[in-house]
Order: sequence, then structure tokens, then C-alpha cells
Amino acid sequence: MSLLNLTAQQLRKAANLKDQIAALEKQLVAITGTQAAPVQAAKPAKKGMSAAGRAKIAAAQKARWAKVKAAKTKPAVKTAKPAKKKGMSAEGKARIVAAQKARWAKIKAAKLTAKVAVKAVVAPKPAKKFVMSAAAKAKISAAAKARWAAKKAVPKA
Repeated sequence: MSLLNLTAQQLRKAANLKDQIAALEKQLVAITGTQAAPVQAAKPAKKGMSAAGRAKIAAAQKARWAKVKAAKTKPAVKTAKPAKKKGMSAEGKARIVAAQKARWAKIKAAKLTAKVAVKAVVAPKPAKKFVMSAAAKAKISAAAKARWAAKKAVPKA
């Protein structure tokens, strides 16, 4: 049970017991003249390995490393293999380069003809913008003024 869960009465009782223990320890020191060792909860014994066990493991590890190092120091015997021909011939490379150049020339020619075709197409002229005559503007303005005047003349309810 933690101290946070205790009631006030239980906390007072625990404080009183602690005071009594302190007073008894003082009396003990006065009688014996030595300080009593504080009471601690016993810790579980550590589980470990014996010295002999550690020595066996260390010896086995040293033997493994010795084996690895011995294998590295021995010269490796290589068997003679016929030399492999690596890479490609000069003719093969030349054929590939020529084919690639032909592909790029074809692509560039297609792009050039597309540009020429786009320039050749003339965009149609935009439609003429609608322009209102001055008489029509005056007529619309007069109608709007008449509507506003009629709206202002009506009293609000």
C-alpha cells in the first residue's frame, strides 16, 4: 500500500510509530554506545557465474579467434582459370552508338516539324468586343434613376 492511499488517521499512527522507533534507537545507543545499523529489506542474491565457468568461456573464445586468425595467415591457393573476355567489341559498341544517334536524330526531327507546324497554324482573331452606344447608356441610366427615385418615395412601414 502506498502512502498516497492512506487516510489521515493511518498517517498519524505511522508517524507516531516512527517517533517511537527513533526514541528506542536513541536509548539503544545510550546503552551500547554504538549506532544500530538501519534495517533494510534484504536484497535477493545476485545470480552469477563461477570463476571457473568464466575461464572456460574465455578459453573457448580465444580458441575460436586463434582459428580465425590462422585461416587468414595461410596463403589462399588459386586455381588457374581461363581468362574471361569482358566487355564488348569495338564494332558492337560502334553499332550501338550509331543506332542511338539515329534514334535521337529521329526524335529531334519530329520535334522540329512539330514546332514548324505550330507556327504555321494561325490563331483566329478574337471576336470583336461589344460596345454600347452613348444613347443606349443614357437610356439605361435614366431608367435606373427613375427606379431609385420611386423606391425612395415609398415611406418605410
